[in-house]
Amino acid sequence: MVISKDMESLVAGSSTIRKLFEEGLQLAAEVGAENVYDFSLGNPASPVPQQVTQAIGDVITEYSDSYVHGYMKNAGFDQVRKSVADSLNKKHDMGYTAEDIIMTVGAAGAMNCVFRSLLGTGDEVIAFAPYFGEYRNYAANYGGKLVVIPAKLDDFDLNLDELDKLINEKTKCIIVNNPNNPSGKLYSEDTIKKLADILEKAEKRIGHPIYVLADEPYRELVYENEAVPYIPSIIKNSIFIYSFSKTLSLPGERIGYMALSKNMDYYDELIGAFVVANRCLGYVNAPSLFQLVVSRCLDVNVDLDFYDRNRKLLYKTLTDLGFEVVKPQGAFYLLVKSPVEDEEQFVSMAKKNHIIFVSTKSFGCPGYVRIAYCVDYEMIKRSIPAFEQLAKDVK
Repeated sequence: MVISKDMESLVAGSSTIRKLFEEGLQLAAEVGAENVYDFSLGNPASPVPQQVTQAIGDVITEYSDSYVHGYMKNAGFDQVRKSVADSLNKKHDMGYTAEDIIMTVGAAGAMNCVFRSLLGTGDEVIAFAPYFGEYRNYAANYGGKLVVIPAKLDDFDLNLDELDKLINEKTKCIIVNNPNNPSGKLYSEDTIKKLADILEKAEKRIGHPIYVLADEPYRELVYENEAVPYIPSIIKNSIFIYSFSKTLSLPGERIGYMALSKNMDYYDELIGAFVVANRCLGYVNAPSLFQLVVSRCLDVNVDLDFYDRNRKLLYKTLTDLGFEVVKPQGAFYLLVKSPVEDEEQFVSMAKKNHIIFVSTKSFGCPGYVRIAYCVDYEMIKRSIPAFEQLAKDVK
């Protein structure tokens, strides 16, 4: 075997979501794209906001090519970092400065920088099921182990009752994805405060900090005037991780950032390590053009109506057909309980009706499937007869 043992295991567990997405493309080539209903990938179909397009042109016009497309500090352009800090301070009453912000290659790049800096072989990262399946691979990249807390199936809130018993000397991080992919659950301020209490006691018990990674690429995607608590204002040792992929419909541009508070334990060591990780992992810096673009779009609002219309139609359609669905408070996913014992069989039955969605076994939540409704509204309407047939097939 030419590749490493570690890579061999990663290849074996490669993304089911991406595989199904590619199968959907193949099916579309066979039967026509209009006859395939692909809900596999969190790839926003909402148009890129006009302000983003305008900012691209303005940046290219106003600055020299060598500036727009050249190197800068590994942490990013100073003025971009200041703009991000100012925006966070205004929205969340924080005290960030430009030095507290590191521009990253999306939220995934930020998380890999954190893990590269904090994890040694055998160190542990805790995630609450259901969780984004790539967390396991990110931790494994650096010899870490993902420890999964089982899902709280009655309401899909954080399963805090199981947390303390899993924290030990090897625990370095806890990931909180709010709103959650794939459940759409929004964790309340009260829940986060309870988490803070548990962690404060646990840190004293094990003798070192436990860093909470507030992974929030869906932060602006919340419905019915719900509020998303800002975790770093509640938990001292928090690292805020953000991506513009969902808010501005820019998943392929790979642009995001992390924010650290100077009040957190070992701030100086952390900020230095994260900047070096950005470089030594090969990212070097976040994409230069889009750093400058997003700094001008920090107050652009997501087109929430685009997603809410989809959410309401699909939720009503599926519940009317008898499917058990977790009603999402945020993000753009529906978690649906499989009506047959093996959810993989349910996925296969759906494919026969040209519907593509994914099992959440790799999300730590077997027995369910995830439907990404960040798609064109007309496709959802076209898919309804296929869902009707699927409902008949599973009875």
